[in-house]
Amino acid sequence: MSSKINATLRYTSLRASIFLACLLVALLLGHFKVIPVVGDLGLIILFALAMVASSAISYVVLSKQRDEMSAQIAARVEARKARAAVRDSAEDEADDAARAAARQAQAG
Repeated sequence: MSSKINATLRYTSLRASIFLACLLVALLLGHFKVIPVVGDLGLIILFALAMVASSAISYVVLSKQRDEMSAQIAARVEARKARAAVRDSAEDEADDAARAAARQAQAG
């Protein structure tokens, strides 16, 4: 289970790091007037620019980590489905046994 958490944590932390790096670059470009920044709207535009850039970079750079995380999540979902199927089967057997006992009591 720890490897599942690690894959998700690794992907999330790398994604956040890429965003922060893009934000730092955008803020530096704004500070040195490479990108014109006017008031709060300018800062919002810099954040949006960092979000778009980090999304594109993450999509390309983190594909391996994203695939590992997805595979682990899928395995976790399948394990839960299997446990639910076993639980449902046991409940069905208990219901069938109770019905059979009730029929036997009525007939007997």
